[in-house]
Amino acid sequence: MEIYNNKKGDFVNDIESKRILKVGIYLRLSDEDRDKINKEDVSESIKNQRHLLLEEIDKRENFLLVDEYCDEDLSGAGTYRPQFERLIKDCENQKLDVVLCKSQSRFSRDMEIVEKYINNKFIEWGVRFISLADNADTENKGNKKSRQINGLVNEWYLEDVSNNIRSAFSAKMKQGEFISPFASYGYDVSSEDNNKLVVDEVAASVVKNIFNLYIEGLGFTSIAKYLNDRNIPSPSLHKYLKGIKLNVISNRPREEIKWNTGAVKRILTNEVYIGHLIQGKRTTVSYKNKKIKRKDKSTWVKVKNTHKAIINEETYNKVQSLMKERSKPMKTGNVHIFSGKVFCFLCKRPMRKKNSSKYGYLVCSNNRDGYVDCINKCSIRYDELESIILDSINKKIEKYYDVNILRKYDFNSSNNFASKIKTLEISLENVKKELKKTKNYLKCLYEDKVNGIITTEQFRSLLEDYSKNENVYNKQIILINNEIKCYMNKKENLENNDKIFSKYKKFTKLNKIIVDEFIDKIYIGKLNKEIKERDIQIKWNF
Repeated sequence: MEIYNNKKGDFVNDIESKRILKVGIYLRLSDEDRDKINKEDVSESIKNQRHLLLEEIDKRENFLLVDEYCDEDLSGAGTYRPQFERLIKDCENQKLDVVLCKSQSRFSRDMEIVEKYINNKFIEWGVRFISLADNADTENKGNKKSRQINGLVNEWYLEDVSNNIRSAFSAKMKQGEFISPFASYGYDVSSEDNNKLVVDEVAASVVKNIFNLYIEGLGFTSIAKYLNDRNIPSPSLHKYLKGIKLNVISNRPREEIKWNTGAVKRILTNEVYIGHLIQGKRTTVSYKNKKIKRKDKSTWVKVKNTHKAIINEETYNKVQSLMKERSKPMKTGNVHIFSGKVFCFLCKRPMRKKNSSKYGYLVCSNNRDGYVDCINKCSIRYDELESIILDSINKKIEKYYDVNILRKYDFNSSNNFASKIKTLEISLENVKKELKKTKNYLKCLYEDKVNGIITTEQFRSLLEDYSKNENVYNKQIILINNEIKCYMNKKENLENNDKIFSKYKKFTKLNKIIVDEFIDKIYIGKLNKEIKERDIQIKWNF
């Protein structure tokens, strides 16, 4: 029923004027509000919003504040806001009649959310939406278009901000600046420059120990057990004890989160420990969809030598090589010293270790579980192979150990190779220059033909000659590059020899480190039952 109000001079709805409307106010901290001392303090922005909305409620006699919904440090894109979601549920359950905001953008900058709730669901649920700064009011049918336009402008703003942030982060990554809020285990974010990493000495010592344990023969599981047995805090617990708050999702208390195989493997494969930053591995689907997706490896941003290394490159590369070679760990969690090294000479399949009640032995993996594809059926005792390899390594050391002679030979040979490489590189540059001249001449030749300076027949004749020259130059480039590569390999091998043989005099017992350093592969041949011997070939690392 409508009545005429003589004092105000306008029509009002008698029922609406008397009915008390339950009001919920929604507050959100926007990105530009950064005047808080810390996240526990209520920002001035929130205080101002609350004051403005409470004043509006006081002006309206039939407005009754029943609840407040406040999200801080959360984006206006999407519904990834706990208080926002609580507001929506209360509206759906008829607990609110009015939602009051400072502006429509505080409610959401996402056009899809604006359409879904403000222009549809709220109307369906009988909830009135009011925002003061932009005069949005769903009771006013005439301002729907303005609400939609505001929604579009807000969404465009979000998209622009998102693109600008992505561009800024990309530029920082390419400059070798660290952009993540949390550093990898073993490092801290510098207190002086939050785009730089500094070594966390306590965690760094654990990282070094993990690499050493893996080289010594322990697998991921054994290393994790080793660390847990010594009560060394896991990466997340270590950061927690330092006062760093991580968003760790776990059903267990943080103190009970232990080292596991995944954590060990991540450390052993992370190039951050050799001083390199690899960033941009993951991204969100869009500024509206926060789901994380992995990016293609070709798009990752890698910058070398951005911070102090914990592990040297030689150790890191050795671990990566061992990971490729090693077979599955035995029941003890340890790998045997020949793991990934021993192969059948006949079928080239790996030999696997088995144990009897008396001793261990190695057998071709092509002769198990009913397979009889390989005729190399006889096993070799593990201790016998260990004795043979130990003797072979000591003979090599005895032959090449004279360090002074070795280094003199290596030094002279290495210098000789370096000189040859330098000469070849100069020749390569000269050939490339000639090739470039030929290509430029061919271009000029074509222009002369077009301009009528030479005839078509002359052009064809000259083109044939210069095309032959171009082919000759290309072949020379390939040959020179191959020769350079050959000399570089020889030079590297000599340097490796010096590194290996200058370390040792004689061994009395083998371990995984020694075997990995000296030997690439061991091939076990078929047993000659008459003479009780078999051919064993060793492929050395030098």
